[in-house]
Amino acid sequence: MSKFVTFGEIMLRLKSPGHERFFQSPLLQATFGGGESNVAVALSNYGLDAAFVTALPDNDIADACIREVRSFGVDTRHIVRAGERMGIYFLETGANQRPSKVIYDRAGSAIAEASANAFDWKTIFSDAKWFHITGITPALSESGAHLSMVACKAAKEAGVTVSCDFNFRGKLWKYGKTAPEVMRELVKYVDVGIANEEDCQKSLGITVDVDIESGSLDKQKYERLSARVLELYPNMSSIAITLRESKSADRNGWSACLRDANGFKLSRQYDITDIIDRVGGGDSFASGLIAGLQFYENRQQSLDFAVAASCLKHSISGDFNRVSRSEVEKLMGGDGSGRVQR
Repeated sequence: MSKFVTFGEIMLRLKSPGHERFFQSPLLQATFGGGESNVAVALSNYGLDAAFVTALPDNDIADACIREVRSFGVDTRHIVRAGERMGIYFLETGANQRPSKVIYDRAGSAIAEASANAFDWKTIFSDAKWFHITGITPALSESGAHLSMVACKAAKEAGVTVSCDFNFRGKLWKYGKTAPEVMRELVKYVDVGIANEEDCQKSLGITVDVDIESGSLDKQKYERLSARVLELYPNMSSIAITLRESKSADRNGWSACLRDANGFKLSRQYDITDIIDRVGGGDSFASGLIAGLQFYENRQQSLDFAVAASCLKHSISGDFNRVSRSEVEKLMGGDGSGRVQR
């Protein structure tokens, strides 16, 4: 079976209990998560052969992290043990009109300081079909940007399909280069692009007068935006954009669009109320799209699978999307009642 390889940083996630403010109680809930590991876990849950590649220090916390990822059936053999620390992020879950907050403590992490020759990409891609990366790793450090570029070039040389979630993180671009300076070069090696409302604008510098702060979306503008991306990057076979309408921290409208050589496609919209955890929502869409492109010849079905998968993620605490292919397909088929299954 051909592998689906993801590469990036996994972090220790420290979250305040429930909807509490930071240290309202003297507790933090510890789990693990990160964009690319989230994708690998979800792909494995759908029955695909997934591998996660990163760099982690040689200590007990990193050991526990690897055991957790491996418990989902993800191949962790190519994780490099190097560096002094594992990145951390702190999460405070919002409610109603109070937004969620993320605080990063990941400077100097193992992956941010890893060198390009630390990874044997020829071996990693020897049995690979797909490679997934995000715009987060290039934002961590200059060496992270170089490492990402080397990995993408190696994937293309091996004949592996490359997907990239542009994932703009304004708090991370601190080492002297802007996101467009780096990402415009990286996406030249990308076959399938994935983005949210702001990524195309802030990662690639492409604008079509889309107001990402309004809470409502004009889907016709995204039709133009997706066309513009493929016009500027003809190497890209398709671009998918998630469309989130943030009505409050607890209620979002959720849908997505996809453009390829056959035109523009729009998914159904889900009205998600009483959100449990929206962190990892974009990663669950990315993994759903990658999986959907394997399961269905029809791109509309692939898009619908991705949106249904990411809709379900909003009901699950933690970074990982702990759902199966059959559960996603059940929601795709219209069963979103939430009735008890006996």
